[in-house]
Amino acid sequence: MNKVILIGRLTADPDIRYSTGENATCVARYRLAVDRKYKKEGEASADFIPCVCFGKTAEFAQKYLSKGMKIVVGGRIQTGSYDKDGQKIYTTDVLVESHEFCESKNTNGVSQAQNSNVGGDGFINVPPEIEADLPFN
Repeated sequence: MNKVILIGRLTADPDIRYSTGENATCVARYRLAVDRKYKKEGEASADFIPCVCFGKTAEFAQKYLSKGMKIVVGGRIQTGSYDKDGQKIYTTDVLVESHEFCESKNTNGVSQAQNSNVGGDGFINVPPEIEADLPFN
């Protein structure tokens, strides 16, 4: 069975392209930074895993995914190879079948300026000029 589930953050906005031909298909590529469970001093603490998705899944990535977002990816590993300047290059990608958000928008990089109306209790502070027009008090 070839099944992969990863949780990580996008290192950049997805790279979106369309296949050529009569039935053009959306293709999205991105890298997912996945933290390692155990960290050795002097070594990287994350793996940067290339992911690729097609069709509706890629269109979702185009619309909703951006750099820094924490997501869950489900899919399978796909290996391949190609020749470049007479040298064989091997590739390993996660072929994404689904992705989901791990964090709400507020915890994932909404700037403090945008978040300044939120009080300590988590509710939005309503400005006095608007509060008078509300149908409840």
